[in-house]
Parts: sequence; C-alpha cells; structure tokens
Amino acid sequence: MEIPLANPSLDEEMLSEAHRVLEEEFFVGGETVSRFESELETYFEVNHAIAVDSGTKALQLALEGKGIGEGDTVLTTPATFIATANAIVQTGATPRFVDIDLDTYGPDLSEVKRIVEMEEIDAILPIHLYGYPMDIERLRDIAGDIPIISDACQAHGAMRNGRKIGSIADAAALSFYPSKNVTVAGDGGAILTDDNSLARAARSLRDVGRSESGYHHERIGYTARLNTVNAAIGRIQIQRLDEWNGRRQEVAARYTEEFSDLDIHLPPSADENVTPAWYFYTIRSEQRDALREYLDENGIETGRQYRCPVHLQPPYREMGYSEGDFERAEQWSETVLTLPCHQHLSEQQVDYLVKHLRGFFQ
Repeated sequence: MEIPLANPSLDEEMLSEAHRVLEEEFFVGGETVSRFESELETYFEVNHAIAVDSGTKALQLALEGKGIGEGDTVLTTPATFIATANAIVQTGATPRFVDIDLDTYGPDLSEVKRIVEMEEIDAILPIHLYGYPMDIERLRDIAGDIPIISDACQAHGAMRNGRKIGSIADAAALSFYPSKNVTVAGDGGAILTDDNSLARAARSLRDVGRSESGYHHERIGYTARLNTVNAAIGRIQIQRLDEWNGRRQEVAARYTEEFSDLDIHLPPSADENVTPAWYFYTIRSEQRDALREYLDENGIETGRQYRCPVHLQPPYREMGYSEGDFERAEQWSETVLTLPCHQHLSEQQVDYLVKHLRGFFQ
C-alpha cells in the first residue's frame, strides 16, 4: 500500500472550469479572479482578499502594505518554512527571531512580551504552524499597537474562539501551494485584511505599482498577480474546504486516540475554542529518522517539516545566528515528523498507517 504525505485535489469539475476560463477570459486578471477574491472574503469574513502568485508574496505585500520596509524589525520564529523570514528580508526589514513554545509551536509569548518591552519592534509575524491556531488574542494584548501580520499559509479554515484564522490580525497571508488544504493547481496566495489602506497598497504592489486609474504607476511594484485558470480551480476548492477539513479532523482524532500511549509527543491538544486545519499531523520522537525510514519502507510517505530551523539556514547564519540561539526550535527541528492527514485518506490507509507506526514502537 502506498500512502502519500499530500494528495492535491484535481477532478473533472476543476479541469472543466479551467478549460472554460482559458477559452472565455483573459489569462491574467479575468473576472474569475475577482470572483475568487469575493468568495475568500465571504469565507474568511474579511473586507478584502487580494489574490497573488504565492504565499511568500502575500506575506511580503502585506508587510509592505502596512508600511514595513528598510530599517524596520519584524518579530517572528525560526520554526517555520524559510519563506516566512524571506518575505521579511525582501521588504528591506530585518527578522528578529524568538524561540517557540513546544506545546503550541507558536512563539513563546513570555519572550515576545520581554522583547517588545525592551526593543523597537515594528511588526510581529506569528505562524499558525501546521494549521494549529496560536493564541493570537493574547499576542494582540502583548503587542498593543504593533501591527500583526499572520502567516496563515497552513491554516485554511482553522478557527479560534469562533473566528477564522485570517480575520484576527491586521492582515493574514494564505498559500495555495499544491500540498495545502486549498490549492490552485500551481502556486498562489492571498492577503486577507479589513484595512482599506493596506488592501489598496497590496493591490497596487501586486500589479507593478499600478494605480486604480490604469497606466499611472504610483509606486515600484511587482508582477505578482494570480492567473485566471488558477483562480478557477481555487473557487471550486474553497467551496469544499469545510468538508475536506472535516475529514482531516476525523483522521487526526483517530491518530491521537491510537498514539496517545506511545513514547512520542503528539500535536498541540485542541479545546472547544480551537479548530485546527490539520495541514499535517505532527509528532515528535527522538527516534524520528529511524521511524521515518521504517514507514517509508512500508510505503508511508512522511516529512520533516522543517528539519532545519530558519536561523541555521546559510543566509541567516550570515546574519550572525548559530546553534544554541533558539534551543526549543532546534529541538523541534531535530525530532519533528509529519504524517499524512488529508481528505483523500481511506479508512484502510489510516488503519495501515496506525498499524505500522504502532508496530515500530512495539
């Protein structure tokens, strides 16, 4: 039996709609892109959704739209994909890393409080890692007037206290990369915000700095638009997101039940106020690499997202970071293993994975 870590959805309805827009609309900036943005606004309960060509660019333009640039400092964690920090650097700002809380994989909020009281921080970029919502309400209390731009690239449909992740910050970024809960059959992303000024700036920045009037360019911008055919597929997928996430929640609940007696660290435990999106189901084990090899031999694909924390990647080492700077993030990276937790998993596949993971430890 083969079990993939991720299994992007692409069915006949999506292919048919992609073919239709290729025949009937402009390849770039077609009406379908605007419709996709409107549907994102409705789903995430925000005033503005700005579709762009990647989650990385969504983060960058959200920061720039909030005025972040050269000379500024943005607080984030090194326990993430490198694109989070790269987006900060691409604005001209400097990332200031803070260690994580191993119980949530979010930033250590006591450390955040200490840093914002002692240092000049211009924005905070928290990550809802693996689709688990971090305590953004407490972060807001700590941050005060400091803008918060959420990396929600792995948190499509996740909720906290009845609100969608993506609506509880100054802005949030989504990614539609093929492994994500919603994809567009390629790269893509979106900025979510209620901030009219940020939204206007982001729309201009994604379209070579163009103003609303057309060929007047009011700033130096980028070519970062989402293609019409990608938006067509995204429109269908966003309609199915809750159903798909429901299946992910069923699989995650089964894993938690089956693995609770094993000598591993399970994902953050959800309560009635938190609904994770379960981008991946993550465990931590000192035997991570041996377990991964064993599962691979039995046809079960796993991942190590992310086996090198950002501060130890070469470009960030050049900024002066080194081993031991963020001990919990380093411990996480050395032990984390991601398991398949997507909507296409059958009960037989889940049974098979459970059997073999338990078998390794027994």
